Amino acid sequence: MTLEILPYIRLIRPHHWVKNAFVFAPLFFTPTLLSMTSLTTVALAALTFSFMSSSIYIFNDYVDRENDKNHPRKKKRPLPSGAITPQTALFLHGIFLTLGIYGASTLGVKFLSLVVLYFVLNLLYSLKLKSLPIIDVMCIAAGFILRILGGAAVIDIQASKWILICTGLLSLFLAFAKRRDDLVQQLDAKHRKSLSGYNKAFLDVVIPVILTTLLMAYLMFTIDDSAPLRQYSEHLYLTVPFVVFGILRYLQLIYVEENSGSPTRILLSDKPIVLTVIGWIVTFGSLIYL
Repeated sequence: MTLEILPYIRLIRPHHWVKNAFVFAPLFFTPTLLSMTSLTTVALAALTFSFMSSSIYIFNDYVDRENDKNHPRKKKRPLPSGAITPQTALFLHGIFLTLGIYGASTLGVKFLSLVVLYFVLNLLYSLKLKSLPIIDVMCIAAGFILRILGGAAVIDIQASKWILICTGLLSLFLAFAKRRDDLVQQLDAKHRKSLSGYNKAFLDVVIPVILTTLLMAYLMFTIDDSAPLRQYSEHLYLTVPFVVFGILRYLQLIYVEENSGSPTRILLSDKPIVLTVIGWIVTFGSLIYL
């Protein structure tokens, strides 16, 4: 029975739901609104994004099922391997899409509109935009920004410009790092059409530029006197070492170990990254909550 369920779990990709933790960011950065009610509301919003994410993953795998047969790892996925039929995949896609839309409708019109926009963006990404170099990674970044906006919408606040900027830059960095890993794995346009517009030389320039901008933006955020969080602590700069170490560790994975294929896998399994994220959360949380 377990073996029969595994292909469906792999198709839904629940481990990727960790990306929807970004929905919690606006609440985390607003200590005055933290309560069991707001926490429950944001958790439901994150679950809604998780349902929508799974529906998109399924649809994307359906569209890519032939190309994935040429990928050393992705060829083992349920659809290209034949473990799940295309018809079954589309049925599951419909179920998760329905759950996502229904969940979003219970959390307000603004949140529903953001979730629908998220779905449409990713639908266009699966059908066409993922084939366009640079546009493909910008779509990924837009998806994370929509998560932030969704988390802010359900607690009725305006998302901080600094959170949006840092989130966008971080997701751009991770996406470009993933493209570089594809090239390291010697994949080409047969697997992902957008790879025709990338090479290592280009990415080795783009990645440091984005990271430099990200670090500068985060530094400015921690010392900006006009930032709302400054009312809770004047020592947010103490979290900068965690950000610096996290960036350096990820660069080590990219250039030394050449192992930056899956940001989700790295976040869940690389001990230095995991400890850095935990350390940042604990330190930042202590500064604004205690």
